[in-house]
Amino acid sequence: MYALRLPLLPGHYYHIFNFHNSEEPLFRETDNYIFFLRKYEEFCRPVTDTFAYCLMPYQFHFFVRIRPTADLFRQFGIKDGSLRPWEVDDVLNVQLSRRFANLFNSYAKAYNRRYGRQGSLFTDYFKRKEIDAKACRRSLIRDMHLQPVAQGLCGTASQWPHSSWPVLSSDQPTYLCRDELLEWFGGRDAFLSFHSQPPPVTI
Repeated sequence: MYALRLPLLPGHYYHIFNFHNSEEPLFRETDNYIFFLRKYEEFCRPVTDTFAYCLMPYQFHFFVRIRPTADLFRQFGIKDGSLRPWEVDDVLNVQLSRRFANLFNSYAKAYNRRYGRQGSLFTDYFKRKEIDAKACRRSLIRDMHLQPVAQGLCGTASQWPHSSWPVLSSDQPTYLCRDELLEWFGGRDAFLSFHSQPPPVTI
């Protein structure tokens, strides 16, 4: 079940996504997709290991693992021993959620300026679901890449440029955790074969 405010915890895997909050799309042109990913790298890459993503006109999806506690302490300037043990998860969750909020707010402000609009762009709270089982991770990643096909935006995953598919299916330089992800599938050939299944209705 997807939860609005499921805590983000170190070392845990999450499907993170959100939708538009109006009739207008989140992404109107190629520059929008590029800018959003740039902001994701600025705010979220330092605190997550990113495995896959897919951006579409009216929604986006990321599959990430939250980095270990020690890494997060360094990112947030928290000194060891400054928090009681039972405070750590709550403090880190607040800081992590703020990073994602900064991503959305920064993008929305730039978007509104560019297109002369006002008001919110995303739904109020970004949604997240913890993904534990390796089989579930594989299915989610496939469904993310095939979502543009399911929505009629393209004919195959390789035809949609605004997802992690082009990088994961090649040897292009990337900050994505490609080697680890491909191991979950049993290698690149198995990864490609797994994506040959029919696209999902929705995720």
